[in-house]
Amino acid sequence: MNISSQAISEESIWRHPFILSSGDRPVSIDNFRPAEPDHTVLDPKTYEAIEAEKLFATINHTRTEAGRLCLYRSLVRPLPDAQVLRMKQEALREIESNQNICEALERYVEKGVKDERELKYLLYGEFTGGLTTDVPAERSGRLEFGGFGYHQYREGTQYVVDRVAAAKTLPQPESRYLQILFATLQTFEQTHVYQLMKGPVYLANDKFKTQQEKPRFLPLPRFRPTIFKWVPAVLFIAAIYAIMLFFEILAPELGASYIGYGILLLTVPAFPIVLLAMGASDRDSVIYPLRRLYRQSEDLARLYDTLGMLDELLSFHRFRASLQEPMTLPKVLDEPHHLLIVDNAKNPLLIHDHPDYVPNDIVLDTVGRLLIITGPNSGGKTAYCKTIAQLQLLGQIGCYIPATSAQLVPAERIYYQVPDPGQLAAGMGRFGHELKRTREIFFNSTPRSLVVLDELSEGTTFEEKMTLSEYILKGFHQLGASTILVTHNHELCERLQSEGIGRYLQVEFVQDGPTHRMIDGISRVSHAHRVASEIGFSKADVDKHIEQHLSGSNNKTS
Repeated sequence: MNISSQAISEESIWRHPFILSSGDRPVSIDNFRPAEPDHTVLDPKTYEAIEAEKLFATINHTRTEAGRLCLYRSLVRPLPDAQVLRMKQEALREIESNQNICEALERYVEKGVKDERELKYLLYGEFTGGLTTDVPAERSGRLEFGGFGYHQYREGTQYVVDRVAAAKTLPQPESRYLQILFATLQTFEQTHVYQLMKGPVYLANDKFKTQQEKPRFLPLPRFRPTIFKWVPAVLFIAAIYAIMLFFEILAPELGASYIGYGILLLTVPAFPIVLLAMGASDRDSVIYPLRRLYRQSEDLARLYDTLGMLDELLSFHRFRASLQEPMTLPKVLDEPHHLLIVDNAKNPLLIHDHPDYVPNDIVLDTVGRLLIITGPNSGGKTAYCKTIAQLQLLGQIGCYIPATSAQLVPAERIYYQVPDPGQLAAGMGRFGHELKRTREIFFNSTPRSLVVLDELSEGTTFEEKMTLSEYILKGFHQLGASTILVTHNHELCERLQSEGIGRYLQVEFVQDGPTHRMIDGISRVSHAHRVASEIGFSKADVDKHIEQHLSGSNNKTS
């Protein structure tokens, strides 16, 4: 790898929004969920259709909040960058093969789990004052604490300092991705924010100075993150002692030594009030401004991302170990057109509950760029299509997929259209609503897109249905996107097949039952009679019911 490609790869890693918010509220999963018009590879409808939430829950084996956010962000906003993807895979292979690296990373992440929340408390907590620091209370989405934030400041900054110190003990990795992440942790100590967090912090004209920035012979007030201040306390005690000394020793002839005790009784209760006033001053003039500086620091945000990205890699490793299935990292290709080829693919959501899940091959290449799947309902067509989209997504974030081998081109867009009768635009009807969705997909697709159409919207006549479906599918074919259509329209398939367009799969049936295996060919049998018989609504069931009904009516008449 040359120098320029190294630089491009390192910069590409950080193209995501940071998971550490620069605002006054912490980032949550809701901040990354696809929305209109704010989405990348997945749009909101596809996110719902392919069950992205369930997919996240299945692969999420993270230990930290940072790791959970990074993994979710990767899944719902994947980068279509083949170079970064290869780097993540290289890091995963090193974790798999190098036990020393794997165990060191596990220890490193695990030791940060307990105190991670302290950084969140520091950056986003509200400190209501008082001499006690109680457990946080959530009000209107904000965390409130008693005290002035001293405890949160000490623990939050110490968490960062400890993570940086512990990173220096990590073994030197060989993979470029881990090298970049380790270097980000280890070099954070060179940043201004780290020096402030490590302390001491000096105050100079409403600015904060580190030990290195402080003029050597210029006395500056030093911030100490504790409500008890030695200098004010000593001065207060000295003043009280001086007053007592004056009235006790220097003015005995006045017989007024009791005045010293009176002053003592009046001033001692004022000491906690002084402490509270100093605490409020520290909170408003030091802690809040410092934490605002920390929240706005790109260096700290990158550090927190790095901690999450390490946990994300370990989550992929744990996900693989959790399944007693063949798992593989797809070979990543950087081609102008999308491609996905998988051998013995299984659905990542269904294999947990169905150990006998039937695997299928997936071939979306130059020849099979348009794939049309036919067959009766309940044969596994939708599960097969969801498997395609879910495996593409898992492979595209660097995760293992349940298959024996695979190769893919990262998709710029993944679209999945399903019938949606519940969301009808006024005056448009189901046909217009679904056609509008297909139009949206078509005009936003690229040659590096993956499109799944689970039934195309159909016109009111057979001729309209054929004409509409044909020009739409030919359009996708000419566009170059990998397109999968699920349909019962075998006439459409035959017309396209006669022109040499597309590849055709059908659900395999044995002894009038589905095997859930996809085989070559076009299904011309609906199996409607079989389904009707299974639910007790065949022609024989209808005839029998009518006969019984008429027989009962005749008996009542007679």
